[in-house]
Amino acid sequence: MLMLAKVVHRASAVFISIFVLIHLLNHVWGVLGAEDHINMMNNLRVYYRNSVAEMLLLASVVIQMISGIKLCVLNKTQTKTSSEKLQQWTGLYLLFFLVIHVSAVLGARLLFHLDTNYYFGAAGINTFPLNLFFIPYYTLAIISFFGHIATIHSKKIKQNIFGLTPAEQSTIILILGGCLTVLIFYGLTNHFHGVEIPKEYNVLIGK
Repeated sequence: MLMLAKVVHRASAVFISIFVLIHLLNHVWGVLGAEDHINMMNNLRVYYRNSVAEMLLLASVVIQMISGIKLCVLNKTQTKTSSEKLQQWTGLYLLFFLVIHVSAVLGARLLFHLDTNYYFGAAGINTFPLNLFFIPYYTLAIISFFGHIATIHSKKIKQNIFGLTPAEQSTIILILGGCLTVLIFYGLTNHFHGVEIPKEYNVLIGK
């Protein structure tokens, strides 16, 4: 049972990770401004905003949630190293984030008929006091994603790469996650770009 849960969890994780990396790189593109971010997103959506890709992605998210919870339950009695604890806690936060984020995206699209583009994320980040929730919410999600990958990398990779030990490689992954977080918030924050949120997105911030 444990082995099957791990196989299913890893298979769905690969598909989700590919999408998340593309999604994060799209957000990094926001440093060039909202228009460039949206243009890049529209180009990428040709590949993932279709019925087949979306069904596979949603199925992978559901599988990831169920298998992740099952792994936590099956492993709860085992003694864990610091790395394993980090892997578990980052995984649990990602589970929390996926439930909220996927629900919010689907709700915005189906109920409010909004395009969940650049402004969908920027609305909450640039509105006080909502940003007191959204800034740590998104920050922890990105850091948890790279932290989860880093812990798995340190567990699976046993050889040096470019003269770097597995621990050093994992540290670089975490640093990369931190750098991407800074760039993404730089691109989404009106303090730097003078972001003006279109009126139709005011429904997201209670206006």
